[in-house]
Amino acid sequence: MNMKMYLPAPALLLALLLGACTQAPSGPLYRPSGTLPRCDQPSFSEYTAETRNWIEANRHFLTEDRAAEIAANTPFELRPASAGAPRRGILLVHGLGDSPGCFADVAQALARQGFLVRAMLLPGHGSRPADLMLPDIDDWRAAVGHQVRLLEAEVDEVWLGGFSTGANLVTAHAIRSGSVSGLVLFSPGFVPRSKRLPLAPVASIFMDWLDIDEPTGNYMRYESLTANAAALYYKSTVEVRRLLRERGFPGPALIVMSDADSVIDPAGVLSLFEAHFTNPESRFIWYGTPLRTAPPRVVVRPGRIAAERISSFSHMCVLFAPDNPYYGRAGRLLMLENGQSTASVDLKRENVWFSAYGHVEPDKYHARLTWNPYFSELMAAIGALTNAP
Repeated sequence: MNMKMYLPAPALLLALLLGACTQAPSGPLYRPSGTLPRCDQPSFSEYTAETRNWIEANRHFLTEDRAAEIAANTPFELRPASAGAPRRGILLVHGLGDSPGCFADVAQALARQGFLVRAMLLPGHGSRPADLMLPDIDDWRAAVGHQVRLLEAEVDEVWLGGFSTGANLVTAHAIRSGSVSGLVLFSPGFVPRSKRLPLAPVASIFMDWLDIDEPTGNYMRYESLTANAAALYYKSTVEVRRLLRERGFPGPALIVMSDADSVIDPAGVLSLFEAHFTNPESRFIWYGTPLRTAPPRVVVRPGRIAAERISSFSHMCVLFAPDNPYYGRAGRLLMLENGQSTASVDLKRENVWFSAYGHVEPDKYHARLTWNPYFSELMAAIGALTNAP
């Protein structure tokens, strides 16, 4: 009997609770490559070159522009323009199903601030969604730890940055190591909105997939989710919350997120910030409705900007500049799959509004907001926190 197709009663119950998909189409997106790329090379340049070769050999391409897909998913480094060896560096770690390319705008701004910037690829990413059946949480911890050590060998001051799941991983590493200078966290995934996520580790024993979506050609991220990936994300939330409660993070940190985030509980993250990110210079940037009583280290910016047809900020938008060529105001990708029916809607860019996933208002169609109108202000806040020149 195939356990993926004929589930025993407990697993069937889990599938129903999670809304899971137990069978996948037969295409290459849904068959794992069979291997994960090495992450332990002795230099970042070797890591980048070998990972690029692995992606080229194992990726299932979604568009005709293979070069763009490889570039978006390959680890990269940006060096500051100033002469001489850089004094400080930052390692950036992407979120679940995402890619190093999501840090393109952030990396350029940080390099201008004097950072040696590196963006890594978490094992299981960059190729096809099914490859997220292959790693375990130790693979992710080891990959992050090795890249931190490589960066420590080149600079005096190491910062870590992360988006969503990547923020969980870098925060946990920073607390365990005690040697990280500071953190920059974009929509950190500390507290998931879903109350059913704790079931994911058990569900992953019995099924491969929790969600399968038809590919739209978005080569910056996976659009389907394996049960193992959800289980790893859950484990990262458990670990980072435990470490924050036990030790906290005493260094400077900046957290930015939307109050309309459809993935993460922003109030829960704010509570952890207030209790466990104790440095007086730390800041929490809140995009959305003003808080009833805003703590002194919290900066609030409106999440509704009618002049730009923005109703709320999404989980992902915090990372991208308005002029990003892929996700920006006039970018190549318009993310219309946003939890609404597109029937009888004229979906030209000039007719849609923008929001977090699932936002609905009468007489408006909302695409996903994929850029941050406050991006320049955000990068200035990071520069102020890190004392950038």
